Amino acid sequence: MNLLFDLDGTLTDPQQGIVACIRYALRKLDIEVATDIRLESYIGPPLRDSFRSLCGGDDDVEAAVAFYRERFATTGLFENRVYDGIPLCLELLQARAESIHLATSKPTIYAERIIQHFGLERFFDGVYGSQLDGRLGDKTELIEHILKREKLNAANTIMIGDRSFDMVGARNNNVTAIGVLWGYGSEAELGLAGADRICSHPASLSDHLLC
Repeated sequence: MNLLFDLDGTLTDPQQGIVACIRYALRKLDIEVATDIRLESYIGPPLRDSFRSLCGGDDDVEAAVAFYRERFATTGLFENRVYDGIPLCLELLQARAESIHLATSKPTIYAERIIQHFGLERFFDGVYGSQLDGRLGDKTELIEHILKREKLNAANTIMIGDRSFDMVGARNNNVTAIGVLWGYGSEAELGLAGADRICSHPASLSDHLLC
């Protein structure tokens, strides 16, 4: 089997850094967000989509992305932690899988720095993310790109992630979709998005993959 792993909300918990960088960008643009809006809910979608929603349209999106990255590139990407049980989970799966690739909407240059910072790069055969201009930010497009680039058989490939975008991207490419509950998506969200199976803890992920 070939495994594709999401990053944010699946391997690491980036809430502190991402929320701080979103707030930083919005402050720079003098945009106020209602107090009942949970900024952590924007962890997972492509960044431009998040700011399109938060800024109320397209006008300020590129400026918001630039301000976000101004802080994220130096500080925010390391305000992050690896979920408990993930290193052992990856070690066990590495012994069983034909290949393991990272498949994240985060730009590749940041994803590579994050997994290297946490010592996870040894588990991955490749790191795939979006481009800084937004290309490959959509999970359907990204998974299709990985399948073609790595010559992977979709029927023998599994996408593992915590949000609906991961599940939809997998289903659109005829890839098995496994949702995880330790991130930012709910069981209802994952189920409605077409998850084949849902896993509640990293320790049980290998069992779900063998079903």
